[in-house]
Amino acid sequence: MLARLLRRLLWGQILVGTLFGWLLARQTGTSSWLIAVTALLLPLLTPMLLSLTSSIKSRPPGATALWWRSLFGECGAWLRIGLLQLPWARAAPAAKPATADALLPASRLPVVLVHGYLCNHRVWDAMAHHLRTAGHPVLALDLEPLFTSIDHYAPLIEQAVAELCRQTGAPQVALVGHSMGGLVIRAWMRRYGTQRVARIITLGTPHAGTKIDAQPKTTSGQQMLWRSAWLQELAASESASTRRLMRLALTPQDNLVYPQREQVLDGAQVTLFEGLGHLQLALDSRVIAWVLQQLEDPASSIAGVVPHRSTTRV
Repeated sequence: MLARLLRRLLWGQILVGTLFGWLLARQTGTSSWLIAVTALLLPLLTPMLLSLTSSIKSRPPGATALWWRSLFGECGAWLRIGLLQLPWARAAPAAKPATADALLPASRLPVVLVHGYLCNHRVWDAMAHHLRTAGHPVLALDLEPLFTSIDHYAPLIEQAVAELCRQTGAPQVALVGHSMGGLVIRAWMRRYGTQRVARIITLGTPHAGTKIDAQPKTTSGQQMLWRSAWLQELAASESASTRRLMRLALTPQDNLVYPQREQVLDGAQVTLFEGLGHLQLALDSRVIAWVLQQLEDPASSIAGVVPHRSTTRV
C-alpha cells in the first residue's frame, strides 16, 4: 500500500518535472535535454529539502561538524531509501534463513525486523543482508494499514514471532525496531508478554515522543507526541525485567526524533552514534555491527552502557 502510494508520488513528480521542462524548453528554445533534467530534478530535490528542513528544525546546540555530517548523510539515506527501496517493495517476504554459505552456528538468534512510520520492509535491506550473512534467520514485516493506532500492529508482531519460532524451532527471537517500530515492539510486549523475547533493540525510537510535529493528524502520530499520555502508559506497564531486555541506539543529530538525548528508558542500555541522521540508523555500518554485537549475548541482562568504540557513551 505505501509502496504504491510512493510510486504514484514519484511518477507524479516526474510528470510535473517533464511538463515544466517542456514548457521551459519551448519558451527559451533550449535543447530537449532540459526536459530530462527537470523530470529528474523534482524527485531528487524533494527528499533533500525534507532532510534539510527537519535537520534545521531539530538541530541540537553545538557539534556543528557532526550536524553537517548527519545532514549530508541523511540526504543520501533519503535518496537511497526513499527513491530506490521503499517505492519498489512488493509483499513483505516470508521468513528467510541465514545464507547457505554462512559457516556459523545454527543456533543464531532468529530476528524480527520492524520498520517505522511511513516505511516498509525495504528500509531493512542492508541490515537484513548482514544479519543473514552472520547466520541469523530474518523476518522483516510490513506494518499496515497506515496511520492506525500503534497498538493495532501488535497482532502482526505476534504472528511474525510465532511464524519465525515455528520455522526455526527456536523458543525465543530478537526484535529490532527502527523509529516507531520500537514502540510497536513495546506495545506487542505489553499485550503478549516477553516469554519469547531474547533481546529488544531499538534504533532512533521516540521513547519519550518527538516535537517534530506539534499537531499530527494521524493516530500513531498523536501517540508519538512529546510525553504523550499513550507513551507514559506504555512506560508504566513495563517491569524492570522487561527493560533489561532492551538495547537502545540513538543519535544526537536525529532529525526526526528530538529532543534526542531524552529518548531513553530507565533500566535499558543506551548507546549514542554521533554524526548520523534518523534514517541512517538503519543503514550505517557502525550501527549494523553494533546490532550484531548485541545479538551475540542475548542472555546478558546487566543494565548500564554498551561499550562500543564507534559510539559515545551515555
